[in-house]
Amino acid sequence: MLFELFTQLVDYVLLIIKELGYMGIFLGMTIESSFFPFPSEAILIPAGALVAQGEMSFLWVFVAGLLGTIAGALINFFLALYLGRAAVDKIVAKYGKVLFLNKRKLEKSDAYFKKHGEITTFVGRLIPLIRQLISIPAGFSKMNVFKFIFYTALGAGIWVFILIYTGYLFGNNLEWIYNNIKLISLILLWFSLLIVIIYVWRRRKRST
Repeated sequence: MLFELFTQLVDYVLLIIKELGYMGIFLGMTIESSFFPFPSEAILIPAGALVAQGEMSFLWVFVAGLLGTIAGALINFFLALYLGRAAVDKIVAKYGKVLFLNKRKLEKSDAYFKKHGEITTFVGRLIPLIRQLISIPAGFSKMNVFKFIFYTALGAGIWVFILIYTGYLFGNNLEWIYNNIKLISLILLWFSLLIVIIYVWRRRKRST
């Protein structure tokens, strides 16, 4: 059932991307990076497949995906910055189910940000569940917006590249992607965690 839903979703996303082109990728990634956690895998892997088929440019898919991610992150950032914690908590309490968001997820991302600091906006972009929400505590803390954009772009750039390249590698065999999406997601997760572990290890080594 889940497999069939995913294949239908990918087919639908492919149709949208073909119709709207790079703007479709930008809009999809903006949504994915803001409050509504639409899976980026369903946008960028099919786009990478279209790159392999010669229908799109790797560079412009990457640019559209990256700019969309930054735009969505800025939406969350400025909402948190100008509305404040109390207002955001009320929104989550009222509309959380619609947005697939709850107080526990928000508190988890908030604690993660407080523990690791501003660099979290880079590292958090590589961690599932944290990725979409890390912009909110950054806004609460009134982080410098230019620093926020820089770190977000750095982390998002890695993630966007990985997903596009995955689609590019298997672009002529989308059926294989359909059949192994769980394996692909698991590999991407472990690869992202490896990057995070290396970063944390190097940071601790420098501080000692």
